[in-house]
Amino acid sequence: MDRRSFLRLAAAGAAAGAGAAALGAGWATLVEPNWPVVERVSVTLPRLPARLDGLRVAQLSDLHISQYTTAGDIDRAAALAMRHAPDLIVLTGDFIWREVWQYAEFLVEPLRTLTAPLGVYAVLGNHDHWEDAALAMRVLAEAGVTSLINQARRLEVDAPLWLVGLDDVWERKQDMAAALAGAPEEECKLLLVHEPDYADEAARYPVDLQLSGHSHGGQINVPGYGRPVLPFLGKKYPAGLYQVGGMSLYTNRGIGVIAPPVRFNCPPEVTLLTLHS
Repeated sequence: MDRRSFLRLAAAGAAAGAGAAALGAGWATLVEPNWPVVERVSVTLPRLPARLDGLRVAQLSDLHISQYTTAGDIDRAAALAMRHAPDLIVLTGDFIWREVWQYAEFLVEPLRTLTAPLGVYAVLGNHDHWEDAALAMRVLAEAGVTSLINQARRLEVDAPLWLVGLDDVWERKQDMAAALAGAPEEECKLLLVHEPDYADEAARYPVDLQLSGHSHGGQINVPGYGRPVLPFLGKKYPAGLYQVGGMSLYTNRGIGVIAPPVRFNCPPEVTLLTLHS
């Protein structure tokens, strides 16, 4: 190959590379963050009463309403959850974002569309505490969502099933002893806690399934390399289903983003869990 041909080939390769980079950047900023998917997950819980086999739980997490994740985005995610008629809906923290807390009020209307026979429940995340936990809880209450702050609730079903909610672990506000008080040790329990890596501690208690968010799945998941950036308490169990001792754990990738507002190979997620005894 002569010098001129080599230079033409190199220029063409550089142009193609630049085009691919631009296409990838456009996808990561404009398409994937606004394209939530439904992840259908089956989880077997040995202590789940047989009468509750097939119970459906929808999970949303890390809504982070902002100029990047709008009320319309959250409304679409809520509609995806409602399309599957879940028996129970849970929201696992980080509703607001420190730099853009003024968007919090826009959460009310999308969250009002969430209804389920067994209720809609939420716990707070680190970003909620870093900005204004009282604001987050007020918004949730206005939307008809019940916050569980270091407490347990027996669900209104014809067999014993408890929903346990912990306050944020990063801020050291969790109190498992208080949360489990009154819930019989031998009965099945679902635990809501924002940070997934708390599972190593939660597995020491009589808890059957932990549902978490926090990590956003890293927002970027490079094939063959993995997730370059993961947050404190979201590094060990960043996304998907795990078994931690005798307890199951599911980590949701979240709906919203924080800076930089990109997602690549890590789309926003609505989880539909089907529980089996």
